Amino acid sequence: MNIRENVKAILHYENYDRMPIVAFGFWDETIDKWIAEGHLTPNAKESNYNGDETAEVTKKLGFDFHWGGGFYNNVSLFPGFQREILETKENGHLIVRDWSGLIVLEKPGVSSIPSDIGTTLTDRTAWETLYVDKLKFSRDRINWEWLETFKDDSKRTIPQNIYCGSLFGAIRDLLGVEHLSYLYADDEDLYKEVIDTFGKLSYEIVKAVLESGAKFDYAHFWEDICFKNGPLVSPVIFDELVGPHYKKVTDLLNSYGIDIVSLDCDGKIDSLIPTWLENGVNTMFPIEVGTWEASITPWREQYGKAIRGVGGMNKNVFAEDYKAIDIEIERLKRMIDLGGFIPCPDHRIPPGAIFENVQYYCEQFDKKINK
Repeated sequence: MNIRENVKAILHYENYDRMPIVAFGFWDETIDKWIAEGHLTPNAKESNYNGDETAEVTKKLGFDFHWGGGFYNNVSLFPGFQREILETKENGHLIVRDWSGLIVLEKPGVSSIPSDIGTTLTDRTAWETLYVDKLKFSRDRINWEWLETFKDDSKRTIPQNIYCGSLFGAIRDLLGVEHLSYLYADDEDLYKEVIDTFGKLSYEIVKAVLESGAKFDYAHFWEDICFKNGPLVSPVIFDELVGPHYKKVTDLLNSYGIDIVSLDCDGKIDSLIPTWLENGVNTMFPIEVGTWEASITPWREQYGKAIRGVGGMNKNVFAEDYKAIDIEIERLKRMIDLGGFIPCPDHRIPPGAIFENVQYYCEQFDKKINK
């Protein structure tokens, strides 16, 4: 069985012959450090987000592939706003309108996510004049030439997904957390309309892609709508307003034989899992170990085999020693034994990771899990 066949078997609770060694990529700063240390060539940075087995970083470390590779479309503003510097502070910080219309504080030289301090989407007038046209379906959103390469899957060895967009996280990108929260209280009709617009756009793009004859092994959503204590949206509101849009898209996917639906959401996602499972999203990723020690184990106890997972490997051990890595692999083995679970570092690997430690993890994972 090749990597693709093993992945599909694992997530369907079927027999497989090898657990793949999976990653989710690296911080750019991590690649820069490893290049400076002589572990990689300068070309390695270009393949940072290339998830197949030919990527230099993948090969030298010992990973088989990166989760999340596949066919991506523009499922948000099209076109986006032009980046605009609105103000330059005395300390060099910038007030910027970014591609999503969000007003953010940028600190040059700092790689963390800019802080949002405002939004262009201030009211219904702004929505109707500046956003609605940018969120309409257009065939130009789809790279049809690239899509052609997904029609023949007879020689495919790595699983490929169809990206379905974001039904709430992308809206957070337009408004920021605070303004999004206020919008529900200030204009509930507009709040619902924005959600419905993104849901409709996701459905229409997925439909057009699938109708082309392209073949995919799983589907993938992105959200990032939780933090360490829970979701950034009321689970009740999320279930009522967003859940039906997931269901419509996943029903469409199922009609084309795609029954593994992965979702990328950081943070403590527990209270949103019921909505996702009830509406056809069945594979959680990246299952951040974090300060709250997320794990598929309690989810499996609660939801049974309805829930799958990819992730859940504590990437912090890459900055420690071989003993810490051995302990982590033993912890992962207990979760693998539950079935329907593929370990993967619980987000992109940060600069604190020691190259030799990551190599050791890949070597020992293969020896101890696939012995």
